Amino acid sequence: MHDLVAMTQIAFTRQPAPAIAQCELTYMDRAPIDFQRALAQHQQYEDALRAMGAEVVTAPADARCPDCVFIEDTALVLDTIAIIGRMRRDSRAPEVSNVEGWLAPQRSIERIEAPGTFEGGDAFVVGTTIFIGESTRTNAAGIDQVRSMAARDGYTVVPVKTPGCLHLTTGASRLTDETVLVNPNWVDVTAMQGVNIVETHEDEPWGANTLRLGHQTLMGDCFPRTRERLEAMGIQTRTTDISEFMKAEAGLTCMSLLFEGDVDQLRASIADVEITARPSPSRASTSA
Repeated sequence: MHDLVAMTQIAFTRQPAPAIAQCELTYMDRAPIDFQRALAQHQQYEDALRAMGAEVVTAPADARCPDCVFIEDTALVLDTIAIIGRMRRDSRAPEVSNVEGWLAPQRSIERIEAPGTFEGGDAFVVGTTIFIGESTRTNAAGIDQVRSMAARDGYTVVPVKTPGCLHLTTGASRLTDETVLVNPNWVDVTAMQGVNIVETHEDEPWGANTLRLGHQTLMGDCFPRTRERLEAMGIQTRTTDISEFMKAEAGLTCMSLLFEGDVDQLRASIADVEITARPSPSRASTSA
């Protein structure tokens, strides 16, 4: 295990698959996804993470997995362990094995076992508390397993009901170690004791998914009223366009795993796996 004090802040991402339009959907109707535009937006997303201080490491897409860009769902990376998820949908199961192999040199691996299901999009950390959504994708058995595993790193797990959204992070996200942004119509805020709750603007129900990195919060660019609320609180924000990914019922946190780690080792691990070559956005789509 590496000395985490000497590690780098990594934003681990994965390229979109050409088949992203066939992604799994639960709450949304299917809409056409422009793949070239999605590639350009993904590049802009990675550029934003770099500007916020992260070293971005990108794994190639898996053409067999329409949802592979949503790498957050595959794992929860804590101080010394990586908890590898167990996907609720069979079509997403192949995503997990690659990510486990890539993370193995970074952390000790723990795996969710049947009958538990757990997807990383249902979890976010505030201080030493992990809020986990009991959702259509993560069940009580999975939450119990995460609780046992995370206790080794000193974390407490708090389950949260998510009656209105796919994952917990669709309807709630960490702003600071004392504050959480929530859409209260989608998430049961009564479980979130000990933190300050800030609500999204009523006209922006999808605005609760934000990504905190360093001293900045990344938001989708289509939530100006919620952004005004955060800026008024003194929270520094920046925005990026992820409109194509929102058609896949996704948000900002879905597309990265954030952790301190060994960048060179992670890149070497990725190089050892043969997967579909990384595509590049066209110039036309970049300017769209």
